[in-house]
Amino acid sequence: MTKEHFLNYCKDTYETQPDYPFDDFFETAVLRHGDNRKWYALVMKVSRRKFGLESDEVTDVVNLKLPTEMFGSFGASDGVYPAYHMNKLHWISVILSDASEDVIKFLVNISYEATKSKKKIIK
Repeated sequence: MTKEHFLNYCKDTYETQPDYPFDDFFETAVLRHGDNRKWYALVMKVSRRKFGLESDEVTDVVNLKLPTEMFGSFGASDGVYPAYHMNKLHWISVILSDASEDVIKFLVNISYEATKSKKKIIK
């Protein structure tokens, strides 16, 4: 999946537009919820070497939040790695060109749900 395809999927599915909050990293996109402004995805360019791969190629990566019980369910064979530049206990990195579209869509849906506002139960 390309970065553009991923951003279009998020726009169509969640009605969110990318935000570019980092002046020095103009290509880094944040996707957030409209109500609570929490991030559910961070799209950036990262060297494959940062994931232990034998290449200096820079590629599009998305960081996504997962519930802790899901960690270990995916691995490098799926294009999924411990998060680059974020808390590895809560976030993963997905190399967009290496992961299947189904895996990416599944994981971004999980991240979106994990970061949305919790409904308060009124008793």
